[in-house]
Amino acid sequence: MRMTDQPSSAAARRAAITRAIRNETGIDEAMIGRLVGAFYAAVRTDPLLGPIFAARVRDWEAHLRLMAAFWSSVALMSGRYHGHPMQKHRSLPVDARHFDRWLALFEAAAHAVCPPAAAAHFVAKARLIAESLARGVAAAGASPEEAERHRRGRDDGRGIEQGSPRGLTGSADAAAEGRGAQ
Repeated sequence: MRMTDQPSSAAARRAAITRAIRNETGIDEAMIGRLVGAFYAAVRTDPLLGPIFAARVRDWEAHLRLMAAFWSSVALMSGRYHGHPMQKHRSLPVDARHFDRWLALFEAAAHAVCPPAAAAHFVAKARLIAESLARGVAAAGASPEEAERHRRGRDDGRGIEQGSPRGLTGSADAAAEGRGAQ
């Protein structure tokens, strides 16, 4: 692409990236809706995650719409989601086991619902998000020294990285806004 052929505005660049993702993966809003529905159906019946969601989600239809907007923003850079996932998760009674289970259920749903290229795209984003949220939640209840260790992503043998993908960085908030965590 020549310099003069490149999109000139941020909106045009985002649209070009979204088109490329759609063309490469086949992801569209309908697929996102199916994935979100399948994933949360599994979450609701999961013995580890189900009770946490049951205690907090009162309107499942609204939650599913919100999560579809989140995943649209993450996967397609649509900008549909306007929230702060880290704030929502910091006060939850969760640890690395919960994030590992969340990721396992999400990966299973993605592979069941999506074609391989789309599943790979969703799973890559989900791994970044799981790691970011796990670090943020762990740091929220940590001493200043532990919080710094989590912020820097160090594994001290006790931390959140056990069983989760290593070397991934970025924030869930940034991922949801279509920046960073890619």
